[in-house]
Amino acid sequence: MDPKRIQEITTMTSGVKSGMIFVTAFLDFKTYKKFSELLAWETEIWLAEVPDHMIHLNGDKFLGPR
Repeated sequence: MDPKRIQEITTMTSGVKSGMIFVTAFLDFKTYKKFSELLAWETEIWLAEVPDHMIHLNGDKFLGPR
């Protein structure tokens, strides 16, 4: 998810009441590294090669209650 795409999705779903989580999926870490500089902060990354883990870009969404 890049910042432009997050804005587009936020606009399209402006009437949705539930919270949103933006996730980008990659097959492997090598591919993730290729695109990592384009990804927006406050998004999540999932890698198929390590499906039990996620990468959280500077967010507290999964770190506990707010």
